[in-house]
Amino acid sequence: MKPRIAASLLFCSTLAFAQQGAKNGDWLYYGADAGTTKYSSLDQINPSNVKELKVAWRWKAENFGKRPDINWEVTPLAIGGVLYATAGSRRDVVALDGATGETLWMYRLDEGARGSTVARPQNRGVAYWTDGKGDDRILLITPGFQLVALNAKTGHVIPAFGKTGLVDLTENLDRATVKPGSIGSSSPAIVVGDVIVVGAALNAGASPTSMTNVPGYIRGYNVRTGKLVWTFHTVPQPGEFGNETWEKDSWKYSGNTGAWVPLTADLELGYVYVPVETPTSDFYGGHRPGDNLFSDSLVCLDAKTGKRVWHFQLVHHDVWDFDGVAAPMLLDITVGGKKVKAVATVSKQAFTYVFDRVTGVPVWPIVEKPVPQSDVPGEKMSATQPFPTKPLPFDVQGTSHDVLIDFTPEVKAAAIKIADTYKLGPLFTPPIVADTNGKRATLILPSHVGGSNWQGGAVDPETGMLYVSSVNNADPLALSKGDPKRTDVAYTGGSRSGTATPGTGGPGTELNIARIAPTGNIGPEGLPIVKPPWGRIVAIDLNTGDHAWMIPNGRTPDYVKNHPLLKGVDLSNTGRPSRAPLMVTKTLLFSADGSNLFNAVAGGGGNTFRAHDKKTGATLFEIDLPASATGIPMTYLADGRQFVVVAVGATGIAAELVALALP
Repeated sequence: MKPRIAASLLFCSTLAFAQQGAKNGDWLYYGADAGTTKYSSLDQINPSNVKELKVAWRWKAENFGKRPDINWEVTPLAIGGVLYATAGSRRDVVALDGATGETLWMYRLDEGARGSTVARPQNRGVAYWTDGKGDDRILLITPGFQLVALNAKTGHVIPAFGKTGLVDLTENLDRATVKPGSIGSSSPAIVVGDVIVVGAALNAGASPTSMTNVPGYIRGYNVRTGKLVWTFHTVPQPGEFGNETWEKDSWKYSGNTGAWVPLTADLELGYVYVPVETPTSDFYGGHRPGDNLFSDSLVCLDAKTGKRVWHFQLVHHDVWDFDGVAAPMLLDITVGGKKVKAVATVSKQAFTYVFDRVTGVPVWPIVEKPVPQSDVPGEKMSATQPFPTKPLPFDVQGTSHDVLIDFTPEVKAAAIKIADTYKLGPLFTPPIVADTNGKRATLILPSHVGGSNWQGGAVDPETGMLYVSSVNNADPLALSKGDPKRTDVAYTGGSRSGTATPGTGGPGTELNIARIAPTGNIGPEGLPIVKPPWGRIVAIDLNTGDHAWMIPNGRTPDYVKNHPLLKGVDLSNTGRPSRAPLMVTKTLLFSADGSNLFNAVAGGGGNTFRAHDKKTGATLFEIDLPASATGIPMTYLADGRQFVVVAVGATGIAAELVALALP
């Protein structure tokens, strides 16, 4: 079957292939460059001396905002040796001396009640723009969904921007009222030419209070004036392409479909690449029949006009929350002797989708395959879903007895007994109504939080290699009838990972198979139910589509290493159930254990930061940070010295930036 692909403009590029990655020792975008490569050509720190890295300075965020330790997923920008970042729950903006960590200035906006109810409290930083003539601006999206332009040298608001420096982003969303906290942004904007492109983040929709929600439109604003230039309707309006995919007039009230992760741009083409999220109600779509464009799509827009250039829907009529989860990555590759200006995006399903970023044509075929159908009343799924033929998935897909934990025969038998209380099946097996036909839920793998997630991947534009981190964690999803007193959605859903009291064994076996707390796992005695590695890093050669290597991410969690059921078992290659934030330089791949997937007891995250051989994945250097890495690492030059900086933190531990450098 042919993939469902559409474009409003198809042509061959005549533009020269440009060198990508951070340049001149700066880090100008969230992902290093507008193409989100997370790559820097700096090599002052290299394989011969990386073992000498030491902590150069630490900057603590504990005095900024009420809860500086929560969801601080920031990656600072570095411009001329100065770092710019957000800090604290109010997203104060700070400028730091990159050589010493000294605070140079800070900006704080007290939004009052507007800023206290936030759709998505996570925050990943700020954006930057310069006219090259001394007008340098830092652009902030506040918790209350306002766009602020600051003078990069002083931190002062630029009064000519918007209304006294502010643009209200809750306006022009085609809804009569937008309630405080119903829409916001967890990622920085991106500037393409003179246009600031802004995405949106909305409340997660596992059990929404209504099928009606605010749509997460993508919008462009003039970087000098703050004036709205264009709006792209992620829920198409009448007369627009894709409107017919919202059957029974569901376009009138459906919402979400925002872009909560960072956006990516090709500055030469003037295109911006938008990963769009799931529509309202993550696990039930009976009230939004049809394919629901442009949800779960990679959409390419002309940044000057907001017009759609091309799109590809990665998931039709999503009922798994398999939304656009990571910033797309741009690089130039050579496939079969032909140069391709490519865009690659990784997914929760552990797929890598690779397209010609000019035309939207897949580099390797993406085929529509039949998938299991839902028996939930009122639900009508797509008969097929898109499957890339290359690259192969970077993590395990689908549930069966073959993927279950098997350290010992006893553990495997217990895992089978647990698994058989759930509905098993291949990727895209839909959720069931809880306790249907004796099954508690559908066990899906990857889970609705991924596979990959916002950490995404990094690419080396010099070699065409993609590095991606993922988690291998099965999750039970079940639906139940919506309570009409709290919602108009017929069925709402969520994780159904167990109901047993910790330590009681529940309905269990001799191995207490239902004991899930405190780890959050549903396997025997609180172990994961699937085989390791539970976290991994995979290298994929995008010139060929082949996997180059795979390594587990991190060391075995203590609760597994010390588990009484696993005495004498080789646990050397399990990895941790957390995603590594990745950054590439000319000679090294940097990673970290990553933050906790569940909680501290579960051993999801760890504090170790690493440097790897890019060609093999071999670890060349390790250092323990004060807490788990919560942001993407970045690197820059200050006073002629290369620094590597990463945000760290955890619940109950004050967030901080940690800078590493050679002595």
